[in-house]
Amino acid sequence: MTGKVTNGSIVLFHNAGEHTPEALPAILDYLLGEGYEIVPISKLLLTGEETYIDHTGRQCRSAET
Repeated sequence: MTGKVTNGSIVLFHNAGEHTPEALPAILDYLLGEGYEIVPISKLLLTGEETYIDHTGRQCRSAET
């Protein structure tokens, strides 16, 4: 689960996931221990700039901006 997390990753947890409540604390503790910062999606998304979504699904600034 955490092996593909990199800077800027968005990790989605489903509210109705059967094992989400018991798994979430361990996952968050691991990510924090690895030096990641947990932020709201509104802080992560680029706003007010020209952007595009790359082939991995990441939002990136356009080269022209």
